[in-house]
Amino acid sequence: MSTDNLTKVHRRKNPLSGDYVLVSPHRNNRPWLGATEEPAADSTPSFDESCPLCPGNTRANNEINPDYKDTFVFLNDFGALTTDDEKENTPTDELFHVEQAQGECHVVCYSPQHNKSLAQMSVDEITRVIDTWQSHYQSLSERYQCVHVFENKGSVMGCSQPHPHGQIWAHNHLSTEIESENANQLDYYNRHGSALLADYAAKEQADGRRTLYENEHWMVVVPFWAAWPFETMILAKGNIASFNQLTKELKASLAQATKAITAGYDKLFNCSFPYSMGWHSAPESGDANEHWRLHGHFYPPLLRSATVKKFMVGYEMMAESQRDLTAETAAARLREVMDQL
Repeated sequence: MSTDNLTKVHRRKNPLSGDYVLVSPHRNNRPWLGATEEPAADSTPSFDESCPLCPGNTRANNEINPDYKDTFVFLNDFGALTTDDEKENTPTDELFHVEQAQGECHVVCYSPQHNKSLAQMSVDEITRVIDTWQSHYQSLSERYQCVHVFENKGSVMGCSQPHPHGQIWAHNHLSTEIESENANQLDYYNRHGSALLADYAAKEQADGRRTLYENEHWMVVVPFWAAWPFETMILAKGNIASFNQLTKELKASLAQATKAITAGYDKLFNCSFPYSMGWHSAPESGDANEHWRLHGHFYPPLLRSATVKKFMVGYEMMAESQRDLTAETAAARLREVMDQL
């Protein structure tokens, strides 16, 4: 099937995960009918005395935050992972398989300002966030082979705390996503002698329909296999597999790319755009990682307005992802607003 004019119902395969998405263009691939809204009024204060992440405030464990000026990182008071390595008897039956898991969960406050998201920060401020991501990634990767840098933004994504922040979780087991992406990228490399995402980036550059932003080191695309309506991916254009390889220049240009896509998201529906964002870095196992390329995923839930979201239910939960808005149409809509910035 040619990818030049996909107007019939079809499935697209995600080569990183091996999963498919069912695309039904006839249902929604038509002139834009989304809401046009006035920018939402932001009444969030720059400092909230009840916020456990604001400078100088007390957290749930009674620790007091420092009067930080840029970023602030602390061990999550209610982390999903612990460093407890005490062994306990676990089932050995293959139908009741259990593995012990230890690790660390850290919270990264992006800014002392309670109401300042990545989209509202300057490139220099975002660069300092990326510096923080990298420094903690470097420290944790000395002890753990799998380090996840991610952010949940907005109450619709389950984030109850509006203060701009993300998280870093580290553990020795490979998470399901990293294990899958590692296996598929390695398989591609063994068959083709080149990195899957390097070849993909080259083809997206040549095509152009799904590309939203490019600078010397990074590109932002709506993936051909996107499942969420306005899903995007930030992709390293060079031979960069891990956060440990980021130079000062690479971090500055990554900040530019991050600013472009997050500000574009906010412009799309004139709201503080919710999303889950996370970085996939090569496992820090000591193995060769020529098959890897560092990349970040943005999974935003909004569909046609600031209040209409895409639900992954029914068929999506029981079968596979399904979308009406094609990746190409979503990219065109995002480019339209990003060109206005």
